[in-house]
Amino acid sequence: MDFRTIIKGYTEAPISRHLILELLSKYQSPNDKISELLKSKELISIRRGLYTIGPKMDLPSPEPFLIANHLRGPSYVSLESALSYWNMIPERAYEISSVTTKTSKLYKTPVGRYSYKRLKTPYYSYGIKNIEYSPKQTILIASREKALCDKIVVTPKINLRSIKQTKEFLTEDLRMDSEVLSTLDTEVMTLWIKNAPKKSSLKMLIKTLMEL
Repeated sequence: MDFRTIIKGYTEAPISRHLILELLSKYQSPNDKISELLKSKELISIRRGLYTIGPKMDLPSPEPFLIANHLRGPSYVSLESALSYWNMIPERAYEISSVTTKTSKLYKTPVGRYSYKRLKTPYYSYGIKNIEYSPKQTILIASREKALCDKIVVTPKINLRSIKQTKEFLTEDLRMDSEVLSTLDTEVMTLWIKNAPKKSSLKMLIKTLMEL
């Protein structure tokens, strides 16, 4: 049985080395087979011990956001990537940005750049949504409200002190639409303040959104 047939049912998520060794257990030297697959680009290493299928295999592959969830966990997609996903900012993010409870890190992989910013619990765990891309792909991503709060929290030198300054930050710096901003759920955002970093900036954000 060839590798494509063996791996076919597993390619819609990043694949661990442990799983590949299990699937290749009938080979005399599974590790040599993995090296061969990497050399032929049938398999792509995205970090030590984690792989995705190569394009030449012509099989379904994981969405970039799902790769982000697996590459460094626990984590969820947030910041510019989530804001772009929710159509809150006009730019398409060239780098997949996430937050994690681990240390901040940047991965430059053959399938893209993935950055992670650290957030502490319990604030980290608020506002995470499960989105089903396909029956086999469910991603963790920040809600619209959480992605915006995370952006303010993790970006150095953002200290919101007035409604005027906050409006300029949202509509000029981030180029967000006021009508879209006015639909955000300020009640749920208020519940996060107690355990959030940059409390005063987030309070000013909520006050500004309520005036839109």
